[in-house]
Amino acid sequence: MTTLFDPIKAGDLVLKNRIAMAPLTRARSPNATPNDLNVVYYRQRSTAGLIVSEGTAISQQGQGNIDVPGLYEKAQLAGWKKVTDAVHEAGGKIVAQLWHTGRISHSSLQPSGKPPVAPSALQAKARTYIKDKDGQGEFVQTSTPRALDASEIPGIIDDYRKAARNAVDIAGFDGVEIHSANGYLLDQFLRSGSNHRTDEFGGSIENRCRFPLLVAEAVAKEIGGGRTGIRISPVTPANDAHDPDPQPLFDFYVDALAAYELAFIHLIEGATGGDRNYTEADYAFDYKRLKHVYRDAGGNGAWMVNNGYTAEMAEKAVGSGYADIVSFGRPFIANPDLVRRIKEHAPWNEVDQTTLYGGNEKGYTDYPTLG
Repeated sequence: MTTLFDPIKAGDLVLKNRIAMAPLTRARSPNATPNDLNVVYYRQRSTAGLIVSEGTAISQQGQGNIDVPGLYEKAQLAGWKKVTDAVHEAGGKIVAQLWHTGRISHSSLQPSGKPPVAPSALQAKARTYIKDKDGQGEFVQTSTPRALDASEIPGIIDDYRKAARNAVDIAGFDGVEIHSANGYLLDQFLRSGSNHRTDEFGGSIENRCRFPLLVAEAVAKEIGGGRTGIRISPVTPANDAHDPDPQPLFDFYVDALAAYELAFIHLIEGATGGDRNYTEADYAFDYKRLKHVYRDAGGNGAWMVNNGYTAEMAEKAVGSGYADIVSFGRPFIANPDLVRRIKEHAPWNEVDQTTLYGGNEKGYTDYPTLG
């Protein structure tokens, strides 16, 4: 029987085990530039088969919080190179999560203080993290966005393409994960609750999937599908994401994604960080069906699952063939040696909720390891 500790090939990525570290925003990269503290943090967690970096903005327009890193300036790329070198020296693999937050942003973070962009000019019932007048971090209501003109979309696709090339060629990542989940820009286009467009990027399922699929195509063509993954969250309400009929939407989406020969699909089950059985539809979402749709369409990327998994649940998911890889989020925050703890059936440290965002090494690089 396959175990969590068996190696796996996900596209071009050869992974030493099937335990992945999920992307985790920590807001500890001032000026959007990774630093020496980030190097320590990621190196500590390099026993994971794969690390997916925290969400990393593809452009200033894509920024949604203070002190989160980017992939669009030389200093940012140099900072990330120190991180990836450290992970590789420790025997790990790491991919960059390509992030554009869309309407989950604030005008103070945007170029020239302009409104954030979105499929439609609909303010999200959500908050984002900015600096107050005293320079301290605080959560505030997101700004009302403006609707993107169709003529602007090719430029954003190119931002994704360039960020992917920067990630692998300059910053030293093993690949990328396209963030198409949790109510951020690509997910905003997918869902009818945030996409009220009437052009070729709105309305029908095919039209709502058009922009995200063009991004996936561009990135896969630029760096190779075997170094490209994508993250999806079919039913999560995170960041005011809504769609009353997600099954046909995401069935269509993964069916189309199969053509790009991706390294992996990273699936969030249920409400991100919450109820695994959550749905706003009048039916339960069928995750097994989703995987079958992808496989039947020829998709051969590794199937990675996420959200609230215990060690026992993860072992069962991989052992049964339901999943190829299981990713863990907050458990990796508090347990840099999570892989060892799972293997030795050791207890897990609890997360300090007060140190999740911003700050220094406290609650970041000072969690104890076994022994």
